[in-house]
Amino acid sequence: MALKIEDYAMIGDCKTAALVGRNGSIDWLCWPRFDSAACFAALLGECENGRWLIAPKEELIAVSRRYRSGTLVLETEFQTKSGRATLVDFMTPGDGAHLVRILIGQQGRVDFRTEFVVRFDYGATVPWVNRLDDGGISAIAGPERVVLRTPATLYGEDLKTVGEFAIEAGQSIPFVLSYGASFQKQPPAVDAFDALERTQAFWREWSDRCPEVGPWTEAVKRSLITLKGLTFAPTGGIVAAPTTSLPELIGGVRNWDYRYCWLRDATFTLLALMYLGYYDEARAWREWLIRAVAGSPEQVQIVYGVGGERWLPERTVPWLAGYENSRPVRIGNGAYDQLQLDVLGEVADALFQAGKAGIGLTERGRALRPLILEHLAKVWRDPDEGIWEVRGGPQHFVHSKVMAWVAFDRAAHGFAAEGSSEAARHWRAVADEIHADVCEHGFDADLDSFVQTFGSKRLDASLLLIPLVGFLPPSDSRVRGTLRAIEEKLLVGREFVLRYEPDNPGDGLPAGEGAFLACSFWLVDNYILQGRYAEARKLFDRLLSRCNDVGLLAEEFDPISGRMLGNFPQAYSHVGLINCALNLSRKACPAEERVEMRPPVTVAAGQM
Repeated sequence: MALKIEDYAMIGDCKTAALVGRNGSIDWLCWPRFDSAACFAALLGECENGRWLIAPKEELIAVSRRYRSGTLVLETEFQTKSGRATLVDFMTPGDGAHLVRILIGQQGRVDFRTEFVVRFDYGATVPWVNRLDDGGISAIAGPERVVLRTPATLYGEDLKTVGEFAIEAGQSIPFVLSYGASFQKQPPAVDAFDALERTQAFWREWSDRCPEVGPWTEAVKRSLITLKGLTFAPTGGIVAAPTTSLPELIGGVRNWDYRYCWLRDATFTLLALMYLGYYDEARAWREWLIRAVAGSPEQVQIVYGVGGERWLPERTVPWLAGYENSRPVRIGNGAYDQLQLDVLGEVADALFQAGKAGIGLTERGRALRPLILEHLAKVWRDPDEGIWEVRGGPQHFVHSKVMAWVAFDRAAHGFAAEGSSEAARHWRAVADEIHADVCEHGFDADLDSFVQTFGSKRLDASLLLIPLVGFLPPSDSRVRGTLRAIEEKLLVGREFVLRYEPDNPGDGLPAGEGAFLACSFWLVDNYILQGRYAEARKLFDRLLSRCNDVGLLAEEFDPISGRMLGNFPQAYSHVGLINCALNLSRKACPAEERVEMRPPVTVAAGQM
């Protein structure tokens, strides 16, 4: 059985990532890309579906973990009665695809065992394994090959590669696993210790640029490194998570593939990167965004592959039992062809915010803007599936309409700043029409709150974004009424905000899930905008305490069991953490800056 979600840590090379358990087992790895088929899939099945264990043979007294400062290099320290040893795990950024494990003796003598089980195609395919002339072990199936090189003695047993060895204080035993195509030359050998130095230097050179963020600097830096680790460096796309089908309810069916790039994460991610001074990454994300949505605006999707791929058909993997028997295991994401109007507002706002920060509209971005606006002007009145990607049919979601307003509001400001007064007046009129429609049909006077959909009585955490995007000021009585209603109906234990009311959710799926952590971070931001700083800091500190021992957050948290739920680690959770820390620590905070309408900075045509 897989470990608890919070008992894993992530290592990665900015092209893919692996999950390493505190027991020394790598239970998840898709190679060579985030969205490639997994060769270690025990996370969603059994050990026989692929894993790589390095662990003491004898009973453990203690296990502790940490990332080396400023890096994505993981250390797991095992202590037994006979001694202490540290397992160092990392993947090498740059060319090639290598996963390195170094076992280091710290004290006494510890007997270890390893079990290396490769199963390509999400745990289904047993490879052909043979020993190479250089002593390495090659595993091939179809187009894929991995090569394991180590001085430790390994042998085959029951379709596995196993070994037993002892390590004493001062000794080191390296293991290097390399990926390559089976029809090409085998991957070259890599010196594990040189790779460690280069990998540490890469991460520290990057993370050392992170500025001070008050008492939350280390938490912010860890979240920033996690976002970098979730970035597909060749294109600049950022995946929502490196996993698929970790459940939102243990034993439930809300199990989705998050190894793709969602447009709705664009603005918050862009703001987090820019406010921390990572403009190259922000620019790369912005450029990925523009490439992904290039073409007809009618075909803009909510989610794309890391390279901008559009066809992401959803299918199930019947041979995997699912995490703690949570079926089905899904590959692909059927939401890719849903209509979600809010993403067009996210795209418009992301481009506007980038312009304010000096990452100005380029020729391609300027050409894209009117196409999106003209299309959105035709469809904003239509129902859609909304921010939560419901599968119960389209509805008139208030958040979707609000984000449509954002698109036209930002356009009006942008055109006005450029001197195009006629275009500015035109799009301002559209924005005003949407604003009036939302205030008339999306606000319930009896509840004194905005509601999830036009004419409903249901609340939704996405309504917390109304003041964050500038639809209404924080001082507006309707904003304050909505905040009170959400506190009364969606807030659990004064800490966790549910996405919407759990009884009869109307989303086309069986009821039951954890609390979506990003919603709780939105509540922190609302408290800040309301001037409720003590409450904001108290809630934020409680949310920080929910990070696991190496500073990572999943998509959701179960307030009852105290366990993490959903895919892990989750980019949106860490973006929320970063922005809350910035909002609490700075006089000019991102939550206020997002709605400040400074004119965008333009750049010369062709600078894309």
